[in-house]
Amino acid sequence: MTENLQRIALAVLAHLALILAWYLFVKLGNVPRFVMPSPGDTLDALLQPNYRWWTNALVTGTEIFAGYFLALVVGIGLALIFTWSKALESFFMPLLVSLNMIPKVALGPLIIVWFKYGIFPNSMMAFAICVFPILLTTARGLREIEPELLDLVRSLKGSRWQLFSKVQLPGALPYIFSGMKVAAILAVAGAIVGEFLGSDKGLGYLMLQVQVTLDTPAMFMAVLLITLIGMLLYGIVLGLERWLVVKDARLD
Repeated sequence: MTENLQRIALAVLAHLALILAWYLFVKLGNVPRFVMPSPGDTLDALLQPNYRWWTNALVTGTEIFAGYFLALVVGIGLALIFTWSKALESFFMPLLVSLNMIPKVALGPLIIVWFKYGIFPNSMMAFAICVFPILLTTARGLREIEPELLDLVRSLKGSRWQLFSKVQLPGALPYIFSGMKVAAILAVAGAIVGEFLGSDKGLGYLMLQVQVTLDTPAMFMAVLLITLIGMLLYGIVLGLERWLVVKDARLD
């Protein structure tokens, strides 16, 4: 408990130090407001109702979490299928690698043509950019299980589901969470790229609107809110990792 409190305290101090450095840089350097606003000016933008912060943040958060959750289900599901069938892995994995090499920004206009504007196409953009890390790390984790242990479960007439849930999944959790943490960061980038390319709501859309008038405080606040949403997702992943992986390690 003491170690956790120390880590939290250090994290809070690091963020406070960054805010202080930001304030001193603006004030001592006489930086114009339209170039870089002060923390106070940025906070004032949050009080302006015309930006509809809550609505736009909810849209962006929905896109990020929906795309991430879909990537989690599809990535783990495909990795499991590939461990069950080497033939399917040999057939589909090179194709998935080739598809992953396509720049996701290039997919944006196509997704807009196919699905128009809205939460769904931006969620698909987040899904496209973060599914592959989950797939790769999960597949590797499932392969790292000791063959002798798998043979033992099979010799005891264990089903595929029992093999997965009792042996493969617990052993692969560190790898899975490694991919999940990377994907959490990429999901945020994917959703915002989708809003930049085409959207009628969301924090990314709002940033494009206020850019025209050089409303930099609103742009900074939008960036901060996007960061908070990403930190929330990343924190959930870290909490699940600590609950499932660290707890099991202590029990062992």
